[in-house]
Amino acid sequence: MIHITIFQNKYKECVGFQTEGHAEYANPGQDIVCAAASILVINTINAIEEFTEDDASLISEDETGMISYHLNHPSKDARLLLNAMILGLEQMVDDDNYAEYIDLTFEEV
Repeated sequence: MIHITIFQNKYKECVGFQTEGHAEYANPGQDIVCAAASILVINTINAIEEFTEDDASLISEDETGMISYHLNHPSKDARLLLNAMILGLEQMVDDDNYAEYIDLTFEEV
């Protein structure tokens, strides 16, 4: 199962996230749940780096599927990109075909 924690400030704004695990929906290379979650997460990180000037920290570990991404003070553009990622992840969690393979939680930091 993929575990994703969304870190929010006291205003419920996303300031980062952490992913861990693998979906195990199918064999590696054929796992559409893992691929979809990975694309949402990685594209969000790439878009923030490409289209904003936000300062962020990134730690990743391929073997465990861990990605830890934190922004100090997300800009309006970064918040929009993060919210788009969260929307996609929430739609995956709400889909009966994929819900058992992905866990999404929110944590105030």
